[in-house]
Amino acid sequence: MASDLVRFSVAVPEPLLEEFDAYTARRGLAANRSEAIRDLIREHLVEDDLSSPEAEVVGSITMVYSHHASGLAERLGEIQHDYIGCVVSMMHVHLDHDNCLETLAVRGPSGSIHELADRLLGTKGVRHGKLVCVATESTIAKGCEHVHSHTHQHER
Repeated sequence: MASDLVRFSVAVPEPLLEEFDAYTARRGLAANRSEAIRDLIREHLVEDDLSSPEAEVVGSITMVYSHHASGLAERLGEIQHDYIGCVVSMMHVHLDHDNCLETLAVRGPSGSIHELADRLLGTKGVRHGKLVCVATESTIAKGCEHVHSHTHQHER
């Protein structure tokens, strides 16, 4: 791997570098600024790749809505059925007497996933929601090679 690395200099204001070092420390990368910068570069390159409507993405659509809203659950179900090939799984949670949380696991072309999210989150009665997309392994391999020299510590 060392032969593939290219060194370059970056000038940043000291307060920004101090904030970056604190960020890397919180993420457990305190000893390796280079890896943290590589991760940020990869993250932004993958994000750019995902903006293409044809890019294959996986993700989640999470929304909070009132289950008292007349016909809302049925409308949300109908929209989901329009994208049956993109909806992998769904979880429905009753938060309290008035509110439900629904999370959909989705997979498919970025354009279709964004369209589905826009339709769901724009439905009258949905109070809050968000689409989170991440790259599939094929998207990562296409645009950004993921060179990882460290091991991840996973909590159990």
